[in-house]
Amino acid sequence: MSVRRKAAALGAVGATALVVAGLTPGTASAHGALSTPVSRISACYAEGPENPRSQVCKDLVADSGTQPLYDWNEVNIANANGQSRTIIPDGHLCSADRDKYRALDWARTDWPATAVQAGQTTVSFRVTAPHRGVMTLYITKQGYDPTKPLKWSDLADTPIATYTTAASSPGYYTFSATLPARTGRQLIYQVWQRSDSPEAFYGCADVVFGQTVQAAEAATADLAKAPTDAQIAAGESRSTVVHHGHGGDAPVTSTTGNLAAGNVAASSSTLETALSGSAILASGAVGLLVYSRRRAGARSRG
Repeated sequence: MSVRRKAAALGAVGATALVVAGLTPGTASAHGALSTPVSRISACYAEGPENPRSQVCKDLVADSGTQPLYDWNEVNIANANGQSRTIIPDGHLCSADRDKYRALDWARTDWPATAVQAGQTTVSFRVTAPHRGVMTLYITKQGYDPTKPLKWSDLADTPIATYTTAASSPGYYTFSATLPARTGRQLIYQVWQRSDSPEAFYGCADVVFGQTVQAAEAATADLAKAPTDAQIAAGESRSTVVHHGHGGDAPVTSTTGNLAAGNVAASSSTLETALSGSAILASGAVGLLVYSRRRAGARSRG
């Protein structure tokens, strides 16, 4: 078989791989935030990126612009791989050590906070792209000082909740957490490590113990609210976050909170097209090899 024919055959096989690689959805990032208790970034996004109401959210926009808020569901590290405590330095826990989200690390007492009590409580996490993994929540130790940057040593060793997440969701992950006895302002820290990827997501939610809901809301001007589906949908065109290509994961529609079946079908159709095209190319490559060998055999016999 000549070098030219070998190259042609190998080129056809290579084209097969290129077709599959080119049409298979690529990876992306980002996919949710604490809703109850509400995370810092969710609360600021709910206030409105263009005209936030609380001073801390106004200051965030003045410092970092509006994009971090439109990308409220993207506080992540792509290659965390279960090494969060090693790769995120003290003082940078809420931002996951990403400069884009640096304002989330501010040690201030005016972050919108959720009123809580010791005992069992329900946690709600707004999912915009579900993933298999484990979500772990920690709470600060008694004596935590919210006017100082958050350190790993500020967090209690025992998690208040550990929840195994699935690659499908009705729009929220909802699970129970057990809050220990605390007083005053505390912080709940969320680490969501995927099991199907080294990617992990992070969040900080401020809470207040020992206050009624009314008192806590009055202290933060009733701003400790998560974004509504309408707000999420309204900001999607300004977001730089994409949700495709996560091992078959499908995005969640903002308006319904259901998995976007249309996107699943579209991805499936694209993959089928790729496989169909690759089958044709592979078939052609095999045919070319057989034909070349037959001609070479005929020449040797002649």
